[in-house]
Amino acid sequence: MNPLKQSFTWWSFAKRGVEDGALLDGAAKIGFAGVELIDEALWPRAREAGLRIAATNGHGTIKDGLNRRENAARILGELRENIARAAAWNIPVLICFSGNRAWKNADGTAGGISDADGLAAAADTLAAAAPEAAKAGVTLAVELLNSRVDHEGCQCDRTAWGVALCARVNSPAVRLLYDIYHMQIMEGDVIRTIRREHRWFAHYHAAGNPGRGPIADETQELNYAAILRAVRGTGFGGFVGHEFIPGPDPLGDLARAFALATAATA
Repeated sequence: MNPLKQSFTWWSFAKRGVEDGALLDGAAKIGFAGVELIDEALWPRAREAGLRIAATNGHGTIKDGLNRRENAARILGELRENIARAAAWNIPVLICFSGNRAWKNADGTAGGISDADGLAAAADTLAAAAPEAAKAGVTLAVELLNSRVDHEGCQCDRTAWGVALCARVNSPAVRLLYDIYHMQIMEGDVIRTIRREHRWFAHYHAAGNPGRGPIADETQELNYAAILRAVRGTGFGGFVGHEFIPGPDPLGDLARAFALATAATA
């Protein structure tokens, strides 16, 4: 069995005491296969280090997303540009966002949308982009986010909503990013969910809870060895991205996380 492919998110590790090139080279030396959400200007440097760009954003704005029909033209344009860019750089996943259930309009009035109507709007926009994504070999992965701590009001805050969205689009190019940290906050029952719904998951993010700490930190409540064994047991072949906040030694925390995941899934 091939080893679990591991990546790390640039935003949570960069500018924390390690120079950019040293962080990329160090992660590659540890054994990481990819880096995510890294500034496009650094893509050539990441490739030079031997790291694949495992995922990047498919469109702008997390709060103002797919669930609003007035955003469809803008998001479709952004998705099409990023699908072409992803194909050119061999990036397998573009991360997408549902948007919030409620918002404030430009005139100061309140706006909002039901879960059903938001799902329908998001599905229509994703369905319009899905054929181009499929042709390019790119997956549009809608991220499951918690609405209790980090992303108040996010509509895609439950696995069931995300699965229903993917089922409605009915394209292999539209799947979910199952963020273990976020779904532990919202639902728990992580391993059972992975075993039951894994066919909808194109990408995983990993961080400790509470506090998004390192996954190898024993103060965190998630048993990542067991969780990652469950992921591996489904036959998953994509990337698991480490999206935790490191301590004073980012490369050391990355090495410990990599070792934990490797030992658990060997």
